[in-house]
Amino acid sequence: MDFQSIVYLLKAFAISVPHDKALAIRDNVALFQAIKVRLVKISDKNEGGKSDEEIETAIKQIISEAITAEKVIDVFDAAGLKKPNIEILDERFLQELKDLPQKNLAVELLKKLLKDEIKKRTKINLVESKKFSEMLEDAIKRYHNGMIDTVEFLEKVLIPFAEQIKAADKRGEKLGLDYREYAFYTALEVNNSAVSILGDETLKHIAQELLQSVRNSATVDWTIKESVQSALRRNIRRILRLHGYPPDLQEKAVDTVITQAKMLAEDLLNDKPKQTSQEL
Repeated sequence: MDFQSIVYLLKAFAISVPHDKALAIRDNVALFQAIKVRLVKISDKNEGGKSDEEIETAIKQIISEAITAEKVIDVFDAAGLKKPNIEILDERFLQELKDLPQKNLAVELLKKLLKDEIKKRTKINLVESKKFSEMLEDAIKRYHNGMIDTVEFLEKVLIPFAEQIKAADKRGEKLGLDYREYAFYTALEVNNSAVSILGDETLKHIAQELLQSVRNSATVDWTIKESVQSALRRNIRRILRLHGYPPDLQEKAVDTVITQAKMLAEDLLNDKPKQTSQEL
């Protein structure tokens, strides 16, 4: 929706109230009203000039009202952007953000999108979601503390960070692992030098065996049964020892794998009927 269309919408709404259909969309209309007012304030160069603080406040108001936890709505159109085809990982969209004249707006949009992407991963991949969350929060703190300017934060931090998430998603595919196997692969803390010497092939086999062991242990209430978890811990230790996993890191790995398994509990339980009788 372009600027003039928003104007027409507001006029139509004004003459339609209190019709039930008009009242049903009043929240959406209020959103477009907020976007219209604040974008005008940001882009209008004839108002005598806005301070950086005023611009920042206006932008944050747009973002807080225009972006929900579930999706980004037509603030893209209001900012003159096309919606990304594959969310934040769309290269064309990232380039459009980079080229957006209102750098503060681009920063706030991408920050929100990155946080939402990380939030999705908290339900799937324990280690990577924690790593990405910490990295983003650290970068935001440096930005808020004035250690990096808006353009540099967008172009040298946020956009490369989005690309890093994209690369992480592809890594599992390159290793030939599905998202659950890759979650257990990262649970092994493969970036630790003592672990990395095992090599990708060995770590892949460990991850696949861990997934199979957890899947075999999955019952409706396994996450609250200490007996099941104790048996699972023994199996995890056996698998780690069998493949030469560093002894001093085994207990930490066991705890991480158990926590990762609980994150995937529902998924693994739903997958259990797909097993063959031999696997069971």
